[in-house]
Amino acid sequence: MGPMVSVRFWVYGRVQGVGFRYAAAEEAKRLGLGGWCANHPERGDLVLGEVEGPPEAVAAFLKWLERGPRLARVERVEREAVPPRHFSGFEIRRGL
Repeated sequence: MGPMVSVRFWVYGRVQGVGFRYAAAEEAKRLGLGGWCANHPERGDLVLGEVEGPPEAVAAFLKWLERGPRLARVERVEREAVPPRHFSGFEIRRGL
């Protein structure tokens, strides 16, 4: 297995109630990535999570986050590198 990168992300905009988490999970699975995402419990304009995998696939996922699913309106995406956690898949979390 090649190098892995792990990134925590925050997606701001119209991202709750538009299927964002489900579409993100599908995209992550399509790219073979691990991690998670969740709606922020107090902010209706924020989805956050972590993603990890090969650098090219993570870069493609982060680029996808800038668009999101059809009904989303992404205002900005923030990201930071974090230590790998070796996720066994990509899950949608209900809370933080």
